[in-house]
Amino acid sequence: MARLEGKTAVVTGAAQGIGAGFCRALVAEGARVAIWDIDPNDALAREITSAGGQAIHCVTDVSDEASVRAAVAETVAVLGGLDILVNNGALFTQLERKAFDEIDVAEWDRVSAVNIRGPWLCAKHCVPEMRKAGGGKIVNISSTRALKGKGFLLHYDASKAAIIGITRSLARELGDDNICVNAIAPGLTMSENVMKRQNWQGGGASETVATRALKREQVPADLFGAMLFLVSPDSDFMTGQTLAVDGGGVMN
Repeated sequence: MARLEGKTAVVTGAAQGIGAGFCRALVAEGARVAIWDIDPNDALAREITSAGGQAIHCVTDVSDEASVRAAVAETVAVLGGLDILVNNGALFTQLERKAFDEIDVAEWDRVSAVNIRGPWLCAKHCVPEMRKAGGGKIVNISSTRALKGKGFLLHYDASKAAIIGITRSLARELGDDNICVNAIAPGLTMSENVMKRQNWQGGGASETVATRALKREQVPADLFGAMLFLVSPDSDFMTGQTLAVDGGGVMN
C-alpha cells in the first residue's frame, strides 16, 4: 500500500519546478494533491487527473490571508480534509543578486511577505483542518544559504533563516496536536527557473558544486525522498528539525 493513501496534501508554489515535482511524488505515494500557486495555469492538475490521480489547482497568493483561507476551503470541499502542508512557495529566481545596501524597502517587504508571511498564513489556516483529522505533517522549505552565509541576497537569506525558526517554534506549539513540523534546506537546485537565469549566482553553479562532498549539480528529484520521509509515518517521532539536502556542501 502507498504510504500516503487517503491523505490530502497541499503544496504551495507548485505549478512548476520543484513544487510540481513534489506533487507528482506525493501522488505516486497515493496522496490527493492541492496545487496552490499564484499562476492560474492548471496544466499540472490536468496531467495528474488524466493519469488517474486526484489533484486540484487553487489560484493562491500565499501572502494574502483571504486568498489562503479560500484555498483551504476549496481544498477541503473538493478533496476532503487536509493532512499535509508543504510550504514550498517563495520568491528566489525573480530576485537580482545585489549588496545588502542596494536592496530597497519595497523589495525587502515583498520577499518577506511571500517567504515568511506566506508559510505562517498557510500553517495558520491549514492546522485547524489537521486538528480535525487528529494530526498532520508540515514541511517548510528553507535553504542552506541560511546556514552558510552566502551574501548578496540578504532578503532571501533572512527569509530562509526565519523558516528554520518558524519550524522549531511551530513544532513546540503543535506537538500536542500530533502535528509534526520539519524543514528541508536544499542547496542550489537546478530547477527549470534556476537554469533559465543564473546571473545572480556569482561564481555560478560550478562554484557551488566545488563546495560539496558529492560533486555534482543538485536536481529537484534529490529533494523528493526527504520530503516524502517527512510527510509519511516514517517520521512520526521527528519534529522541529531541519534536514540539509545539498550533497554535503553545508559542512564547509
